[in-house]
Order: sequence, then C-alpha cells, then structure tokens
Amino acid sequence: MCAVAAAALTLPLLGAAPAPAPPADARLQQAFADAAAAYGVPRSVLLGVSYLQSRWDAHGGAPSVTGGYGPMHLTDARTALAAAEHHGEGTEDPRGDDARPPLRPGARTPWAGELPARLTTLTRAARLTGLSPERLREDPAANVAGGAALLAQAQRQLGEPPSEDPADWYGAVARFAGADGSASSAYADDVFAVIRAGGERVTDAGQRVALAAHPGLAPDTSTPRRTGARTASAAETECPATVSCEWVPAPYEEFGDGDYGNHDLGNRPASQPIRYIVVHDTEGAWEGVLGMVQDPAYVSWQYSLRSTDGHIAQHVKAEDVAWHAGNWYVNAGSIGLEHEGFLAEPDAWYTEAMYRSSARLVRYLAEKYAIPLDRQHVLGHDTVPGPTSAAVSGMHTDPGPYWDWAHYFELLGRPFEATAGRDAGVVTIRPDYAANRPVFTGCASAGEPCATHGSSAVRLYSDHDEKSPLIKDIGLGSGPTSGVNDLSSRVSTGQQYAVAGRWGDWTAIWYLGQKAWFRNPRKQPTAVPASGRVVTPRKGLDSVPVYGRAYPEKEAYPEGVPPQAVSPLPYTLPKGQKYVAGGRVPGEYYYAVTFDEAAHRVVTGEDLYYEIQFGHRVGFVRAADVTVRTSS
Repeated sequence: MCAVAAAALTLPLLGAAPAPAPPADARLQQAFADAAAAYGVPRSVLLGVSYLQSRWDAHGGAPSVTGGYGPMHLTDARTALAAAEHHGEGTEDPRGDDARPPLRPGARTPWAGELPARLTTLTRAARLTGLSPERLREDPAANVAGGAALLAQAQRQLGEPPSEDPADWYGAVARFAGADGSASSAYADDVFAVIRAGGERVTDAGQRVALAAHPGLAPDTSTPRRTGARTASAAETECPATVSCEWVPAPYEEFGDGDYGNHDLGNRPASQPIRYIVVHDTEGAWEGVLGMVQDPAYVSWQYSLRSTDGHIAQHVKAEDVAWHAGNWYVNAGSIGLEHEGFLAEPDAWYTEAMYRSSARLVRYLAEKYAIPLDRQHVLGHDTVPGPTSAAVSGMHTDPGPYWDWAHYFELLGRPFEATAGRDAGVVTIRPDYAANRPVFTGCASAGEPCATHGSSAVRLYSDHDEKSPLIKDIGLGSGPTSGVNDLSSRVSTGQQYAVAGRWGDWTAIWYLGQKAWFRNPRKQPTAVPASGRVVTPRKGLDSVPVYGRAYPEKEAYPEGVPPQAVSPLPYTLPKGQKYVAGGRVPGEYYYAVTFDEAAHRVVTGEDLYYEIQFGHRVGFVRAADVTVRTSS
C-alpha cells in the first residue's frame, strides 16, 4: 500500500469527525476501538497482542529493555548499540572460583550488525500511519494505531482477506513479533490464549481496559506453516512443551595454556543438587548474546530468553555447571537464565511475553529438580552474595529494581500472600508495583533522576523518618545513595525478614546486622505478615560470622584437592537479631580446574549451613553457630 493510502487510514482514528469524549479513564479502551475500526483488525486481536506485549501499560513513554514503546511495544532500538555487555563490566569474576585465576571477559560490542526487523517495528509503523516516531513513542493512542497498522499489513502480506473473525488472524499475529517458525507460533498461541481467557485491569496510567473472553475461539494455525517459516531445532533442549525453545550450544573447549571454557561438565543432580535458579538480564542484544555464549573464551549460562516474543535458547545442559553468577558455590548449584535487555538506561521494562515464557521454564525446572519457588531459591543476580569480602563491592545488580517479582511469582503460581496474623514476627516485602515509585538516580547519567517507574524495591532508613540516613552496607565501602545500582539500603518484593519493631506506619526489620526501617502504612502496605523459620546466634555467642558460600571444613578435602578457605564476609549476625532461614545445606565444593572431567570432584563436609536473607543479598551461617526457631 502506498504511503498516501496508508496515511489516509489514520483519518478516522485521528478525529476527522467529532465524537463524544470518553471518560478520562476509558481513553485507552476507546483508542483500541478506534484503531481496530480504522485498520480493519478485530478489537480482541489488537487487545490480545497488546496485553502480551505490555499488559496494556504505556510506561510513561519509557522504552522496554529492547527499545519497545507503548502498549503495543513498538520497537526502535537504535540507541541500544551503545550498551555495555553484561559480564564484561564491573569487577565481578563470573565464575567466582578462588581455585582458578580470575575470569573477567574483556569488553566487546554485544551486537554490531544491522538491527533485525523485530527491533524496528516503530519505524515501519510510522511509515504505515504517517505519524511521527515521537508521537508513536509518547502517545498511547497513536501507539495502538501503529500496532493495528502492522497487524493489517501482516494480514495483507499473507494474502489473507480482512476479516471480523479473530480466528482468521493467527498468521498475522504470529508475524507481529518478528519471529520465525516455532517462536512465532508459540507467540500467537499465547495471544489467542489471552483472547480466550479475557481479562481486565487498571494500567500504570490509570486506564481501565477490558477484553471480553472468547472461550470457544479456535484459530486457523496453519498459516505460519504454509509460509515456510524457519523452524528452530528443539533437539537437545530441556524445556517445557509450552514454550518455543532451540539448542544453541556453548562450547566446552581448550584454548591454550591448560585453560578452557566456557563451562564445566558435571553430573547434576546425581553428583550435587541443583538448588537455585538465577535470574539475569543480558545487557546485550539477542544476536550478540548468542555470539558471546558460543565463544569458548567467554562465559556461559544455561538459557537465554528473548524479549519480543519469549523465545528461549538453551546453551548448557542442566547437568553441567555454567559460569554466570560470580559465586562458584552458587554456580555449582544453580541454573542461570539470561533475559534479553540491552539499553544503556536500566529504568526499562520487560515484556509480558518474556515474563510468561520465563515463568513456564522456571516452573518446569523447579518441578524437575525439586527447587522451592521462593526468593531464596529463585535468586536475582543482585541477590547472589559475594563469595569473599573482596568480591562484595563488585557483584552485579541485575535484573534491577524494575523487574516485577510480584507478577513473576503470580505467573509461577506462588503469589506473595499474607501467611500469618497482623503482628507476625516475619514480613514478606510486597509493595504495589505500579504505585511504588521510589526515586532512583544514575540511569542515564550519574546523579540524574531516573524516569518515574513502578518498582519492586523498597528503601530502608536508619529511623522511622524519611529524612533519616539510609542504611549503610559496610561491605560496599561507599554509599548509601539513591543510585539505581546501589543495593545498600534496599529490599525487594518477595524477600522475607524478621520484624525488629513497629512505629505507626513504619516497620523495622533486621538487615545486615542493623535495625532498618521502611514505610508500611496499613492502607497501602509495602509488606504482608508471614510465618517462617528464623535463625539467631546460639546461647553464649555475642555474634556469628556470615559467609558468602557454604564450603566444607578443611578435613573434608581428599588428597589432591586443595582445601578452600572458609572465609567470612565483613558482616556478623549479632545476638538478639533474627534472620529468615531459606533452608539447611551441607558444606559443599565442586573442584573443577581441569578440562578433563575425570579430575573433577564434589567435596561434601560434615559442617552444615543455613541460607539466610541477610541483606538485599542472601548469605550463609554455620548451623552450629545458630538456633533455629519458628516465627508465627
């Protein structure tokens, strides 16, 4: 269709004829109706696609992690090329193993090629509608029109006639996210599942949007197959059948001087349990990230997840140990998930398609390996402890304060709910993500405020007053600040802490050996009461050390395996304080310093540890040092 004709299609939408203005909180609903009529797209299809992209949120015009804007997630990722790649910045050793020389990948360009079509949909929408890119980014109604124009174009390109029946639009929906084969079909399946279920919610801008349920809708799923779209190979993958998944193997290769990469072969869970799943974001574009993980001199993780459609690539078998978390103890017992995101500003949002795909994968892995679905076992990279005192300040902070942990755990089927009475001795952090908007700085430039944004993070103070100093983390050696990457004085949704006091609308918790306060008003609580096990120093001890890894005692190491230091972090757990325990684990060390896996050993000691939620990050205390109690 020529540009003039395409632009003409926008006339009904842009108000050539006056119409009664909808209520202020119904403008987005009306925008969907207007765009559907203007471009001949069924309203339910337009609403379903938008929900899977953004849950109908506009995010105040801020871009997603892949440069997507507005309710339709129209992508304009040109600024993404300035991003730094994830594992090469900072001082963290991704492998986190003292037994080998530090591994710090050199900085490299995450993606230097031409941007793929899935990252330039806003540009195409501008051509189709005649609207400016700026308006498509900033005006939710224009953004919806751009999405409708792209869907209508996809229907024409498939040779399909316009239709009022949503079932006839499966192929166009599959094309919308710009994926191929199984990924496009999985994306379309999710959209039509949303349409069948229906739904309604109030968006981040206060707009009430509803999608009527179409429970009997059965779309024609043959269109993607008829177009000959490439199908990614699912052979070798360990994924649930409900996601699109391909095998892109990371290499296990020697590359000189006895060194090798980029992971270690193992025999998990027979040799050692898989206890954790670690959630990362990539800070790199999909194509560049796949190139990095296939470099034997780089690092590795088990899975990558694509933002635009939730497609998954697996790189390392679950039985093997990937190098991703910066703590060898955690690496040896975890599976790493990297979620695509590569804008230089971390105040970006993640798509619903990626959340859903990630949650399905995590549910599958948790069931297969008996991993508890809680925040002490489904870790953010930002909650992995530094293995030693020297490593604490260099640990990574992704996926950051804008990852929606409450929504993620709802998708996991484990929503964070009250499990005890009002005056319980434990709380679960649970602010309202959309309404909780703490001010962070340093997203685009040092000291400058970040864009206003919903957040999973709650700030901690030294007293029940927002003018009092923020809680200090002595392990970081600087701060505390409001910086987006400063974790000194911050708790996150789903984390649990023992209550240390209450004062009006304020609650105090034990945190990093201190009493830390946060606002928790009854009418809009930021935490809910909970029950659980807590640890406190056993009688006669003034304090106990806190560790970043649960390593065995020296006597447990066999001949030929050098004992690893059981070195405490620069923190202690003082008497009278309590911390929530996530589980008891044995002292364990995976010795793997050679390419030949025959020399690898799993050393298990007699000493036992408890994992605890100590600060923003988890930590470990020796079981012999503490008493465990149930707090209700």
